[in-house]
Amino acid sequence: MLTVIPTVLAVFMAILVIFIRMKSQNKPATAKKIILPPIFMSTGALMFLHPMFRVTTSEFFEALLVGMFFSIFLIKTSKFEIRDNHIYLKRSKSFPFILIGLLIIRIIMKTVLSASIDIGELSGMFWILAFGMIVPWRIAMYLMYKKVKSQLEGSSNIPTL
Repeated sequence: MLTVIPTVLAVFMAILVIFIRMKSQNKPATAKKIILPPIFMSTGALMFLHPMFRVTTSEFFEALLVGMFFSIFLIKTSKFEIRDNHIYLKRSKSFPFILIGLLIIRIIMKTVLSASIDIGELSGMFWILAFGMIVPWRIAMYLMYKKVKSQLEGSSNIPTL
């Protein structure tokens, strides 16, 4: 029962992220919108103040490396484009499928690992995995955004006759 509730919540959160992502593609992107999510998520690290959620060094690096690996798929599906003199996140038909695929892998991993790892440690590991996934993804998005922004600013500085 302790793993069912978080799994159901994860499914709802994934669906919410898909809808938010689809909706955000209709609004111009900003550096603030790219940078803030990992900052907000970082407050979750406070969970490690409670001994129940603490992980070993090897569990930390395992979770971090898996998260960084998963971020590759998110980075590959995040591109920006210039429309109407603004920068937008380009629609990616594969993003929802990748997000659902990552969620399924996460659920399978959680089910398998919950047999051998305490629920608190497992929760800590999955927070590390998620943070290890979102930070590289958002850094890559920020760098892509800055590159497109410099292209936009460079093209708008061309004098017209």
